[in-house]
Amino acid sequence: MRLRKLSAAVAITASGALILSSCTPGGEDDNGNGGEDPGQAEGQQFSVEPDDTGKAEMEDDFETADDSISVSMGETEFVSYNGFTPETYNVYNSTIIDQVLGGFWYWGTDNVQYPNEEFGEWEVTGEDPMTIEYTISDDAEWSDGTPITNADFILDWATQNPELSDGDDSPMFNQVSHTYGENVPDGPEGEPDEKTFTIEFPQPDADAEIRVGSPMPAHVVAEQNDMDVEELVEAIRDEDTDALEPVAEFWNDGEWFSDPGSLPDEELIPSSGPYKLSSWEAGESVTLEANEDYWGTPPGVSELVFRFVDDGQHVQALENGDINVIRPQATVDTREQLDGLSEDQFVMHEGEAATWEHLDFNFADGSPFADSPELREAFAKCVPRQQIVDNLIEPIFPDAEVLDAREVLNFEDHYDDVVDESYEGQYDEVDIEGAQELIEEEDADGTEVRIGYQAPNPRRTDIVSEIQASCEDAGFEIIDEGSEDFFAPGGAQESGDFEVALFAWAGSGQVASGQNIYSTDRPQNYGEYSNDTVDELFSDLASSEDEDEQQDIIVDIETELWDDLHGIPLFVHPDLTGSDASIQNVRHTASQSQITWNAEQWQRAE
Repeated sequence: MRLRKLSAAVAITASGALILSSCTPGGEDDNGNGGEDPGQAEGQQFSVEPDDTGKAEMEDDFETADDSISVSMGETEFVSYNGFTPETYNVYNSTIIDQVLGGFWYWGTDNVQYPNEEFGEWEVTGEDPMTIEYTISDDAEWSDGTPITNADFILDWATQNPELSDGDDSPMFNQVSHTYGENVPDGPEGEPDEKTFTIEFPQPDADAEIRVGSPMPAHVVAEQNDMDVEELVEAIRDEDTDALEPVAEFWNDGEWFSDPGSLPDEELIPSSGPYKLSSWEAGESVTLEANEDYWGTPPGVSELVFRFVDDGQHVQALENGDINVIRPQATVDTREQLDGLSEDQFVMHEGEAATWEHLDFNFADGSPFADSPELREAFAKCVPRQQIVDNLIEPIFPDAEVLDAREVLNFEDHYDDVVDESYEGQYDEVDIEGAQELIEEEDADGTEVRIGYQAPNPRRTDIVSEIQASCEDAGFEIIDEGSEDFFAPGGAQESGDFEVALFAWAGSGQVASGQNIYSTDRPQNYGEYSNDTVDELFSDLASSEDEDEQQDIIVDIETELWDDLHGIPLFVHPDLTGSDASIQNVRHTASQSQITWNAEQWQRAE
């Protein structure tokens, strides 16, 4: 599962939206905080009952228990302490790093943005141009004792600044997004060793308040390049690319990126969150230990273990006590297995996620779909979207329906309005004859379509089988290209070694995250799609602060993406999570942060 780059920072740790009204399933109260909590589940326990959709305010005497809690998000391996490159920016890596790297805010259970007041605070101090002042907590420091200062956020901005380019005019830093640097050309203003900085937006930015995310440690980067922090900041502000070249090399693929099972040296990976990286067993687990120097509310347990377990083994591992919290892929079998567990001993959390499944065409040279809208149309005509939902999703979530948009999901307020104006229903039903005619006109009978996805994944295997049974009748040869390294650095998705990619985007309450996916030459545009009109529309959307205007632009974007057939949306993910009933404070969330969004509050009941 891939994260939608919500800003220039997320792993899940840096993303969000200034305007949330069309992207908050739970709604908002008068204070802008979450309303009804979708994270409630029968039988769950709380040490402190939450007041809203944000994190519960723990009691003053809350302490770290000498205990270990284990969780599994799936079988996908951990990759890197630096989770902000296109190759490492995914749910599986980020759910771990979110516990290690802190920031000014987080997503609640309904995609509403909440401030992390223990880390610091911010306020809008100017409207024209918009100016935001950030103040880091006086007590905030890295786990090695180094204060967290403006320098860390200046480096964070630099990695997202496309003006810092190499000799090929490409950005020096392999960041998953450069939107922050584009929208804030002067970067954070303030002395590098201080705790307060401001950022100024020369042009309106719909997602302004999510641009500042979770920084990496500037002092580590400086030390690894024989610089002090002041010299690093000076090189950034002077745009001294010669001095920054080794800095970018370290940030892009240096010692933060290790072989599986080999964590970097401890001094290279300090924590600014409640937990810190402790050990890594390749293919087995990553263990986090409590950050004893964390200045905020202490984490719930001394050890949090992320285990890499096949989805099909999750429920059995939960029942056996090998794992305390599981987030498997939601399948019919998974639901039946969870339903079969004792209600006194286990809790099932369920709901919809801000995550959606889709098929993306490859537009790169050599792909049969690159220059043939007719073949894209033929493929769309034979993909049995309704059958896929009926057979694989509806038995899990009875209200499931086919998704007909990308920038708005079908549980959001304006979904019907957007779809009514942008999509004519031409791919609602399978049309084998129509697909055959198009394939014959293109003299393309027998065209191979390799569908790539991250394997093992039973549901996606079943999706490919459904497509195979339908589209081979139309004249395509469908090949299941599921692989364990599809998402890995150098894997099929990064290298473009597919005709169609099957995966999911996980997002939250942002407005213009799709710019990084559908606009020309953006880091998450894996299929090399390019449409000048779409580029212009996303630029307009990103700079709009008017909700009605935003919706009009989204309608135009969706119309273009359907006309071009960039790809085919399938469905919003149902979400099933299981937990040991003795583990307190486990709460489902719709956001891309997944079930571990508040893992630092988990604790075993006495």
